[in-house]
Amino acid sequence: MTRFALDIDRSLTGRPWRWRGPEPAGSAGALIDDLLRARGCTHDALERERTPTIRAFMPDPSVFRDMDRAAERLAAAVIDRESVTIFGDYDVDGATSAALLIRLLRDLGLEAGYYIPDRLMEGYGPSGEALVALAGQGSSLVVTVDCGAQAFAALEAARDAGLDVIVVDHHKCAAALPVAHALVNPNRLDESDEGASHGHLAAVGVAFLLGAALIRTLRARGWFDKRTEPRLMDLLDIVALGTVADVAQIRGLNRAFVAQGLKAMARRGNIGLNALFAASRLERAPQAADLGFALGPRINAGGRVGRSDLGVRLLTTCDPEEAASLARELDRLNEERRAIEATVQEQAEALLATQTGRAVALVSSDGWHPGVIGIVAGRIKEKTGLPSIVIALDEAGIGKGSGRSIGGVDLGAAVLAAKDHGLLVAGGGHAMAAGLTIERDRLAAFADFLDDRLREDVARAAAAQALLIDLLVAPAGLTPDLVNEMEGAGPFGNGWPAPRVALGPVRVMKADIVGTSHVRAIVSGEDGRSLKAMAFRQVDTPLGQALLGADRSARFWLAGRARIDDWGARPAAELHIEDMALA
Repeated sequence: MTRFALDIDRSLTGRPWRWRGPEPAGSAGALIDDLLRARGCTHDALERERTPTIRAFMPDPSVFRDMDRAAERLAAAVIDRESVTIFGDYDVDGATSAALLIRLLRDLGLEAGYYIPDRLMEGYGPSGEALVALAGQGSSLVVTVDCGAQAFAALEAARDAGLDVIVVDHHKCAAALPVAHALVNPNRLDESDEGASHGHLAAVGVAFLLGAALIRTLRARGWFDKRTEPRLMDLLDIVALGTVADVAQIRGLNRAFVAQGLKAMARRGNIGLNALFAASRLERAPQAADLGFALGPRINAGGRVGRSDLGVRLLTTCDPEEAASLARELDRLNEERRAIEATVQEQAEALLATQTGRAVALVSSDGWHPGVIGIVAGRIKEKTGLPSIVIALDEAGIGKGSGRSIGGVDLGAAVLAAKDHGLLVAGGGHAMAAGLTIERDRLAAFADFLDDRLREDVARAAAAQALLIDLLVAPAGLTPDLVNEMEGAGPFGNGWPAPRVALGPVRVMKADIVGTSHVRAIVSGEDGRSLKAMAFRQVDTPLGQALLGADRSARFWLAGRARIDDWGARPAAELHIEDMALA
């Protein structure tokens, strides 16, 4: 068993602290390799992981079932100038997946249409009505992206209407698959071993691989003998955005997608993304965290509280004025989303306070906006440490639910199982996130089912939830140079966590409330240096109260993520606090 870091077996939040690696990360020069090893990187893989490239991680697309069949059908559509529609989802992964294929097909000389269902009126995924309507409007081929793996009835209707459908998805599949011309999904139960090893890809990553297979197929047919071959790598900026925003695990090929996508994004070749940068007030080179916390929420806002197609329109437009207008609208909708979210969050937490002993935090209510329930579920998960599901009920008693899970607990599989048991109208997802439709009178039985199925998994996950520390620094050692050096082991995200530092021993010299929910502290170390530390959304938690009420004579260890505050005249390092313990 890994030893306790700093002899802390129980922190203020009740967790033990442990070193992520066998010992704290080393000094300059060895730091990056130590951080990589602590994330499971072997000695032989260090060079590849230091600079993750597409070439080093890219599989042959043909290892995925139906990939060649999908590429052949799409190539035929390009050559014959067929009417093709990309059927997307209303979240960031769906928008980026659709945008990638639309932009690639445009570069190949085919202007594809798109269809993004309305979250409130149509719900998730393709409906038979929508697909039949597309066939009636002249489409001979529809490519669904980030949806379709569970669309049995809809795809049967499409087949009966003479419409070919290619499904590009990454959500959990059942043993039986819906009828489709091709279904490309690394999470098919009959997927090859190599294909299944890429089950952590977001849908936009699967779409990128389909793009590579399409270009290869057209190349073999001589399509580029007199034409310029598109640069698929130029689309890595939107691949990175979809991957991070969908909270896909940042390991393997996804690390390469994000690392190289950030470089492509810094070149500012996408007019829509440039406008979104301006609306987000981001002027520096983008970082992985910006995709999840600044750009992604704005793209999502269109599908949550606005028009579902705004994200695709922004990412595919060639008109700077249109891009600026769309980005401003998404920024406005994001502010509207924040206000709605805050209300639902408050009400959900009040309901949650009446529950005890549940393995899964599940709350439901009439009148909640379905567009924000996924975000609220994520907030509750972070606050409770439990898998969380938030369900919005409509006037007919039908609930739309969204769930977020914790490491080691496969929520998507549990939702699929509940559907198979007749508890849900519809449902699916992946390990860390799920969506569902449920009737009001099934809520109690569904909650009991989840508790019975997941209780042991949740208990094991909770027992393993030590706070993992990468390195120990004194205030004088927490500098912008150190923060930048640690970024060399990135990009970071789900499955490849950003380094967590232990700071101290320090005394809390001053603490106050910023806004309505954040705590700001000035801490001083025994080396005589002081720095700013932030505890976000912690005012009403034991951590926030401990900071606000700290005695100046008490000595603490703080743990959290080091960031650079570049608002002042000179950049300064600060700590975003996650936990603390007496020194």
